[in-house]
Amino acid sequence: MKVAIVMGSKSDYPKLEEGINFLEKYGVEVVVRILSAHRTPKELVSFIESIDGEVDVIIAAAGKAAHLPGVIAASTLIPVVGLPIKSSTMDGMDSLLSMVQMPKGIPVATVTIDSGLNAALMAMQIMSIKYPKLKEDLKTYRQEMAQNVLDDDKSINQ
Repeated sequence: MKVAIVMGSKSDYPKLEEGINFLEKYGVEVVVRILSAHRTPKELVSFIESIDGEVDVIIAAAGKAAHLPGVIAASTLIPVVGLPIKSSTMDGMDSLLSMVQMPKGIPVATVTIDSGLNAALMAMQIMSIKYPKLKEDLKTYRQEMAQNVLDDDKSINQ
C-alpha cells in the first residue's frame, strides 16, 4: 500500500500534513515530493515513470493554474487525486476549476479546496478495492465519525 504525494511548492505542505498523518496511521507508505509541472517538468515525468508499478495512487496538490494533477494524469495510468490549494487569487476556485475541467480522456479525481484529509480518504477508498484491510479501516473510521456526532448531539441535549 503506497501513495505518492506531489506538490508544486513547499508552501503547499501544511495543507497535506493531516492527510499524510492519516495515511501513515493506517499503515500506508507515503512518498512526498516537491516537483513543479512548469519549473521541473523533466524531473516530474522522470519521477512519475519511476514509481510505475510501485504506487497505488498519486495525490497531486497545486494552487493557481494547478496544472500539476493533469500533467501527472497525462503521464501515467495510476489514479490521480487532485488537491486544489487556496492561493492569493480567487480563493482556490482557479485551482479547483483547473482540476475538474480536465479534457476528455484524462480524468483527475478532485477533492475539496485545501483538504489533505479528503485527498487521503479518496486515495484509501481507491486502494481499498485491492486491500481489504483498508476497507475495514475506513468502515471503522466512518463509525467513529458517526459516534462523535451522536455524542455531541447527546451532550448538547442534556
